[in-house]
Amino acid sequence: MSMYIIDDHPLVRQAIAMLLRRMRPASKVVELEKFSELQAAIIKNGDPELFVLDLLLPGVKGTSAVKDVKTMYANIPLAVISSMPAGEAEETCIEAGADIYIEKSAAPNEITSAIQGLFAAEPGDDEPATATGETKLSKRQKQLIVMLDRGLSNRDIAAELDISEHTVKVHLWRLFRRLDVKSRTQTLHFARMNGLL
Repeated sequence: MSMYIIDDHPLVRQAIAMLLRRMRPASKVVELEKFSELQAAIIKNGDPELFVLDLLLPGVKGTSAVKDVKTMYANIPLAVISSMPAGEAEETCIEAGADIYIEKSAAPNEITSAIQGLFAAEPGDDEPATATGETKLSKRQKQLIVMLDRGLSNRDIAAELDISEHTVKVHLWRLFRRLDVKSRTQTLHFARMNGLL
């Protein structure tokens, strides 16, 4: 299994690669300058376990690279890393399929925490999913729905579960994707309509 970093800035690419190697020493880290090199790199280096993708890559329009990666590898975690401040850019990337958005200005420990959150939120790492009608939810996802119903912020949820805010975001986006919703409000509506609350 390999982790793929696609960023046209060598220094950023090497810094992320260093963090990933420290985090998962058994995994291979593949650094790429261009998005167009990805398919050949996967054939050469093996199946992906993570993608870290710069938002502003040469020859790539908007979030098209995020959509392309998620079309081909829907279940592989994808982190977008960008010099653009979160906000609208983050929403656009998440809607396109990214699992998390990280600002390049974030401290190394924040970036590490965000990426570790992606691995922590992988299906199978969580407690076993249980079927609720047609929707399978893990114990953690059910817990999140209850916390959303209580009106807790990401910070409150992080404090209560003793995890980072980045990890909360990852868990929430995976929950949204599992329920096929785009917001907390839609999640709570779904939960009430389907007897999850």
